[in-house]
Amino acid sequence: MPQWVEQGFREYAQRMPKLCQLQLIEIAAKKRGKNADTARILRDEAAALQESVPKGALVVALDRRGKHIDTQALASKLQTWVDDSQDIAIMIGGPEGIAPHYLSQIQTKWSLSAMTFAHPVVRVMLAEQLYRAWSINANLPYHRGD
Repeated sequence: MPQWVEQGFREYAQRMPKLCQLQLIEIAAKKRGKNADTARILRDEAAALQESVPKGALVVALDRRGKHIDTQALASKLQTWVDDSQDIAIMIGGPEGIAPHYLSQIQTKWSLSAMTFAHPVVRVMLAEQLYRAWSINANLPYHRGD
């Protein structure tokens, strides 16, 4: 990842309290060429994603067809997860997204936007939104919206 992505993610992750620690588990995208077996690549990536999920964690998949969730709703969900001591694994898929067979097994699917974003941008945006949600719950002045 470019240095700005690492710095952006780290900036927001470091702001989070230990209670809401962000941990990044990066799964390298498989090499794709013009004759790549995309179905196999997606299956392999899905297997790696599944293996990376901590035991007992709630899995949330980011998918353009997922439910749109605003910042206030995220803050509410974050507070529920904190209250329940629930670990969360938020999945960001590879260039083709998350394999359909794995995505169909994930109950919670969110869409960050109707637009498509580059994966490095999503990583930073998601970290920022999680920090923003936490700051709302902590009554910090970071969030200036409704």
